[in-house]
Amino acid sequence: MAQLFFRYGAMNSGKTIEILKVAHNYEEQDKPVLIFTSGLDNRDKVGMVSSRIGMKREAIPIFEETDVFEILKNQSQKIYCVLVDEAQFLRKHHVYDFARIVDELDIPVIAFGLKNDFRNEMFEGTKHLLLLADKIEELKTICWFCPKKASMNLRYVNGKPVYEGEQVQIGGNEAYYPVCRKHYNHPELSGDKKSEEVRSEVCGSEPCRSFT
Repeated sequence: MAQLFFRYGAMNSGKTIEILKVAHNYEEQDKPVLIFTSGLDNRDKVGMVSSRIGMKREAIPIFEETDVFEILKNQSQKIYCVLVDEAQFLRKHHVYDFARIVDELDIPVIAFGLKNDFRNEMFEGTKHLLLLADKIEELKTICWFCPKKASMNLRYVNGKPVYEGEQVQIGGNEAYYPVCRKHYNHPELSGDKKSEEVRSEVCGSEPCRSFT
């Protein structure tokens, strides 16, 4: 029986790589899959699933008006699995439609995304996936600054940690880092060397404001 899975993790926890791996495993057995991703993510191009190690693949972009249930219902071939990248950006009605795909079309759906944003608040898509998912799994990664597990996402703009602003901000002079709770609240405790690495990556050769 099909189920709705939600696999969440902080930045750099390998979510997109996992999607591409699952897709490969199905397709190697001649079992077609459909991959969806948020239409908001245009870092590579709209409708592209891209991992940080360079692997990428085209996917169906999801916008506000996208009816994912109808897309699956009208497929001419049997779909064995649905994979969703950047699931935190889903709207409530998208999540409920993916649940309908599981319950009415008997197709498993595996959604991957962040749990909390850089303000440490929950995304709309994440909230409803946590409510509806049959199985929930955390994909783990380590803090950028220490060996602890990362559970939060720290945003830097011009070399300074930012904790307020619009939830969805893609592109621009910012960077996101997976961090533990301690270094989310006190990134200045990470040590001069690691802080300088972050400063250099975010700002390049431009002068930056202090992290503290």
